[in-house]
Amino acid sequence: MKERILIICAGYILDLIFGDPHWLWHLVRGIGKIIEWTERGLRRLFGIRPEKEADIGKKKAAGILLVLVVLTTTLAVTFGLLTLAGMLHPAFRIVLECIICYQVLAMKSLKVESMKVCYALKNGDVESARSAVSMIVGRDTGHLTAEGITKAAVETVAENTSDGVIAPLLYLFVFGVYGGVAYKAVNTMDSMVGYRNDRYLYLGRFAARLDDVCNFVPARVAALCMIMAAFLLGMDGRRAALVFKRDRYRHASPNSAQTESVCAGALGVELAGDAWYLGVLHKKPVIGDAVREVEAEDIVRANRLLYVTSGIVFLAGILIEGSIYGLSSWR
Repeated sequence: MKERILIICAGYILDLIFGDPHWLWHLVRGIGKIIEWTERGLRRLFGIRPEKEADIGKKKAAGILLVLVVLTTTLAVTFGLLTLAGMLHPAFRIVLECIICYQVLAMKSLKVESMKVCYALKNGDVESARSAVSMIVGRDTGHLTAEGITKAAVETVAENTSDGVIAPLLYLFVFGVYGGVAYKAVNTMDSMVGYRNDRYLYLGRFAARLDDVCNFVPARVAALCMIMAAFLLGMDGRRAALVFKRDRYRHASPNSAQTESVCAGALGVELAGDAWYLGVLHKKPVIGDAVREVEAEDIVRANRLLYVTSGIVFLAGILIEGSIYGLSSWR
């Protein structure tokens, strides 16, 4: 237990300092490759090809197998690498666990990428801002206005406060490094195959549903801690709580609007609404109240909420695990 706390601390600090430099190989890219190879193999196995429409049952079966194979392979590779590192020297295993914990978190990289959008908007370079936001959102960005770009960036920071930071952090605290890796595999599958389009509507359904289940508790923990963060930062914590209560289910996902509603309320802006995905307009309800117009500085404010929220969860996790460790040692 004590070792787990130290490893999580090291991973958290490494993420704060380094983020996700593009030159460094990343765990998520490895999981992405496993997903690509597995999907390709299952499509061949079940005869799921564009020119030959497979039945829905085959697509669903392939989707379940995809999740099982990816999870099993990811955990097996992690186990093998940690075992090999431990055989070489116990210190090597600890170092590798710290690196894995670091790479399942995405706080610094989320801030860095979203701030590229902010800087471009402040410089009046809408085209560069549009290009930067396209790297962190799944929607079509070609026709977004400066306001639309800003909203997209703020929404991404708010949503990924849960998906990219709080959820993996909670799984690390509760289940250790394997819990963090398993969560990251599920979340990566959802981001790659969890789309409601012709290609993935049925094949990606199981992965999307599993991601909803895995994020159900973390999303709500993140939202409540973000309300606390809003008060600590001197933002409108009362409005954050009210909008959270009212708008937290105004999204197709049961989890995405949890933190998004808190962020909208804390900033006093309106988020979400209609968006284009792969050339198709998706009608969506708005979240929050337009107390004022959204501005580039809101990306900075959303990142402040991200950092303070993660700090609250991190410190709470350390205290809870530390107390459990202390009690078990006392007994």
